[in-house]
Amino acid sequence: MGIRFPIILAKQILRRSSTSMDVPKGFLPVYVGETEKKRFVVPVSYLNQPSFQELLGKAEEEFCFDHPMGGLTIPCGEDIFISVTSQINRL
Repeated sequence: MGIRFPIILAKQILRRSSTSMDVPKGFLPVYVGETEKKRFVVPVSYLNQPSFQELLGKAEEEFCFDHPMGGLTIPCGEDIFISVTSQINRL
């Protein structure tokens, strides 16, 4: 079971992290990596997927939603993130 990520919190993170117009409507910038962070832009619909919610649970444990990059930071390897998002795309 994944965590329930409130849509209001998602909107707050999106507002805080999209300081420029490079994030299309309906998408969310996330920073992924354990040491060096790489920026990805993912559909907001991913927030409802159980596998993505597991990643959000790791972010909550690590950062308590106080993200150092200003946007949502997910503390996992880039390869794991790509694997999870690829599986979501196949659904």
